[in-house]
Amino acid sequence: MVERRVCTFCGNEIEPGSGMMYVKKDASIFHFCSSKCKKNMVKLKRVPRRTLWSKKYKRD
Repeated sequence: MVERRVCTFCGNEIEPGSGMMYVKKDASIFHFCSSKCKKNMVKLKRVPRRTLWSKKYKRD
């Protein structure tokens, strides 16, 4: 059985065979469902709990 993964940024479930994996130099692994999530976390350095459209969003 193929393992289903969860997007590191938005929290959505990733279908097997789709999405992308990003590995940093310190060996931490991120799984992303789309390039939108990857750009927001890696390039723009946004925090998921402050992004309105993510499932990890929390109101303070």
